[in-house]
Amino acid sequence: MKYSLVVLMLGGLVGSASGGELRVGAAQADITPAAGTPMAGYYFTRAAERVNDPLYAKALVLDDGSTRAALVALDLIATTPDLVADARAEIERRTGITGDNVMISATHAHTGPVLSRRGARDDDFGAQHELAQAYRSELPGKIAEAVERAAAQLTAAKLLAAHGSESSIAFNRRFHMKDGSVGWNPGKLNPSIVKAAGTIDPDLPVLVFEPQGEGHAPIATYVNYSVHLDNIGGALISADLPGVLASRLRDVMGEQMVTLWTTGCCGDVNHIDVAWERPQHGLGNASRMGTILAAEVLRTWRNLEAMRPGALRVRRELVSLDLPEIRSTDVEDAKAIIKRNQSDAESAKPTFLELVNAYKVLDVAAREGQPWQAEVQVISLGDQIAWVSLPGEIFVELGLEIKQDSPFRHTVVAELANGSVGYVPSRRAYAQGNYEVISARIAEGSGERLVDAAVRMLNELHKEVIASTSSEKSKGN
Repeated sequence: MKYSLVVLMLGGLVGSASGGELRVGAAQADITPAAGTPMAGYYFTRAAERVNDPLYAKALVLDDGSTRAALVALDLIATTPDLVADARAEIERRTGITGDNVMISATHAHTGPVLSRRGARDDDFGAQHELAQAYRSELPGKIAEAVERAAAQLTAAKLLAAHGSESSIAFNRRFHMKDGSVGWNPGKLNPSIVKAAGTIDPDLPVLVFEPQGEGHAPIATYVNYSVHLDNIGGALISADLPGVLASRLRDVMGEQMVTLWTTGCCGDVNHIDVAWERPQHGLGNASRMGTILAAEVLRTWRNLEAMRPGALRVRRELVSLDLPEIRSTDVEDAKAIIKRNQSDAESAKPTFLELVNAYKVLDVAAREGQPWQAEVQVISLGDQIAWVSLPGEIFVELGLEIKQDSPFRHTVVAELANGSVGYVPSRRAYAQGNYEVISARIAEGSGERLVDAAVRMLNELHKEVIASTSSEKSKGN
């Protein structure tokens, strides 16, 4: 199959040449669902019984004097294009921040509500429930509320940045096995494991926004890390690791500080150390991981460096991603598999991977041959800081390529942002197969197309920054 790429320019370059004084505001809004709301993350139905800790929409608004942008992090399983569009429209109506300048990402918490319009699987496992529908209808307003509060608190600020490194809580979950296959989550101390089939990204970008002047408490801390959030399970509502991290940092920095967590590329990375016999699940493990990351953030604090002020710039593109091939008989087979799964007879139940493939087939067929229009967005601040959004569960090596090829000193990549196309494996992984590849609703090579779009935009923006800086210096002479 040949892969087509259609790139649509949605947002031009915005921002002044040199940028004025940076102003920053941060706020959060509670987005915890009601008891009984169906929960997301698995291939079975479950409903929220009670709240362990609340879910939030957290917003950071940046203003350089001529341009405003907003970064939003949601304690949810994912984002969808329709949710992002609705939230952007409401944000623009309430604050005047153009929707094109808003980046909305999800942490991928598996202990939050199911979202409608994510596909056949979610429709079957609770998305059509009246509580889920009511939650979805109210969500754009709550997201806009967080941004509106943040915009109302804009204050002159400085940005400091540093990078920590944490490699003890993230592990690639794909492994070369003795039988020649590549396994997925093969279990602890499995003697058939040969070695990991991929890497991790231990990078921990820490961006701190403080009011101008000395001795002021931070306004916000932005943290990004690449690990799958699936510690807790069950029927408790929880933000998982990011909730613990925010709590630990508040203990040190004060209640006024908002901690935004975004998830880096971790489509093939989770928290399970297969070489360690101890169990790694539940609230305790979320607390352990959140505490470890908070400690690394605090260790990194002494290395924070002030970033040069500069213009705020935003660019967005839609990248056309082809569908994987399915046969004419696959749809009927998929329907039969799902019907078997709904049967009361345990002997009739399909295997997990059969079920995964069945829902993939239905979602691909529902597109009637129309490629995905996947958004990639870049927000840069001066010539040193850039945020990149990618729309799915992205394999770690793809995120590493963006960071390596970015001309910005600090490049933060947030997955599950501005919509999601599901799993985005690397080209190498397609030949290896197993869960993520079976689940993928996009054709081989799609991940590399997203990387190419992101890197190209990063380079274009950086060149524009350098050119505008040179122009300003020439005028000064």
